[in-house]
This record gives sequence, structure tokens and C-alpha cells, in this order.
Amino acid sequence: MVPPGPASAEYRYRVISDDREDTVAYPDDVLSQGEQVVLHKHPHWKMLLLPYLILVVTIGAGIWLAILAQDTSWKMIAWIAIGVVALVAIVWGFFVPFVRWRTTHFIVTTDRVMFRMGVIKRTGIDIPLARISSVRFEHGLIDRIVGCGTLIIESSSQEPLEFDDIPNVEKVHTLLYREVNDNPYDDFHQGGQGGQTREFPDQGHQGRR
Repeated sequence: MVPPGPASAEYRYRVISDDREDTVAYPDDVLSQGEQVVLHKHPHWKMLLLPYLILVVTIGAGIWLAILAQDTSWKMIAWIAIGVVALVAIVWGFFVPFVRWRTTHFIVTTDRVMFRMGVIKRTGIDIPLARISSVRFEHGLIDRIVGCGTLIIESSSQEPLEFDDIPNVEKVHTLLYREVNDNPYDDFHQGGQGGQTREFPDQGHQGRR
């Protein structure tokens, strides 16, 4: 939890700066005034393993079949057929999943969690940080080996939302927890004489800047 007092802002923005080294760019025109991107990631490369396997197998099989057909009298027809089938397989088995991966964004800002997906049919989810009640993650053995997992966000008025294949899910979980709990007036402050604990004065419903 972020320490209270003036150091909390410095600590929070140090976390933002450090994490941006591991993020990708996102258009600022979709952000509100004063809102900053804390974290921006695409899904883990694990979801591209099958598309790349399809790409390699398709190219290999196409070359092998083309070599077998080169000594036949109908080799031109065979090459055209092989090329058409290979092209369809590569488009649907590799290109479409790659574009889907490239256009899927998981973003944490100073105000909300954003999820965007799709090109032709664009879908998006925005979760204000103030409405998030809990954040947890899950990852099995394979996910732990490759470094990803499922992030589960619960808000006050929605069913839990699961975001699969989040890279470095434990780090994302910790960062998001800090963003949700970054208000120093939510904490208790150690002060006074004799090590007594006192609570910060009530600040009302103070909004995020």
C-alpha cells in the first residue's frame, strides 16, 4: 500500500514511469483531461503459438506438395491449387489471429481500466478504478512457465470480469491494486507521541485527479 503523505505521489509516479518501459503506445485522444496511462499491454504471445504453428506447417506442406507436383503434366494446376489452399490457411489460421492479438489492448490509467478489441467490429470495456472492489489473478503451471495468467476484476455493480493471457499478471495485479488504493486518506497514519495511531481527517468524496 502506498505510504501516506507527500511521498505517496512521488512513489506512485515512480511506479508509472518504471512500468512504461514495458508498455506500448496508446492514443492520448481517448483519455480524459489529466488522465495518464499507467500500463498498456497486448495479450501474451502464448496466444500466437498455434497461429505460428499453422503458418510453419502450411508453408512446409505447400513446398513439399509443390515439389511432388513439379514432375507431373498438370503441375501448373497443382501449384495454383496448392497456392490458393495455402493462402486461405495462412489468412484464417495466422493473419486473422495475429490482427486480433495486435488490436487487443489492456490498459490501466490513473482513472480506469480499459479493454479494447477488434478492427471491423470494435468492442470495449471501461471500469472506473473507484468502482473496483477486488482484484485477483489465476495462473496454472503452463501460464507460470511462460509468464502470464488471468486477471479477475470485481466491481460493485458487475459480475467479475476475466482478462485472459495478461503478461506478467502478478506484476499487473500489484500495480492495479496500488492504483485502486492510492488515496492516502484511506490509510491510517502513524503519528503523535507514544506511537499512537491516528486517522486522517474525513476528506469527503474526494475525486481522483
